[in-house]
Amino acid sequence: MQITRQSSPDRQLVQRYGNGGFRVSGTDYAGSVIVTVPATLSWRATSMAGITLDDFAPLIALVGALDVCLLGCGPTMMPLPKDIRLALKDAGLTIDPMDTGAACRTYNVLMGEGRAVVAALIAI
Repeated sequence: MQITRQSSPDRQLVQRYGNGGFRVSGTDYAGSVIVTVPATLSWRATSMAGITLDDFAPLIALVGALDVCLLGCGPTMMPLPKDIRLALKDAGLTIDPMDTGAACRTYNVLMGEGRAVVAALIAI
């Protein structure tokens, strides 16, 4: 689904999601991604069913530099397993889970407001 046509050279903007990938600031990515304001990285997570604490290592590395951390869970919102949620909280990271489409749109709004936001997005 296309959500915006505009892109900014200094900010990562999610323009499209679906068909197993994303378009972020004019670049197509196959599979899941982590989108921060300055950069987009491929992400090894493929589903909530198989997600592990190790999948969140790139996000834990950003603790202290973030206002908001969004988790796009795929086609529907799913809660994080309790053990992972508690381990992330102990590491200083609170995650807001939602479906991937909502996470893409929310990321764009928060990024546009100048917030330090990251979105970990499972491809749909």
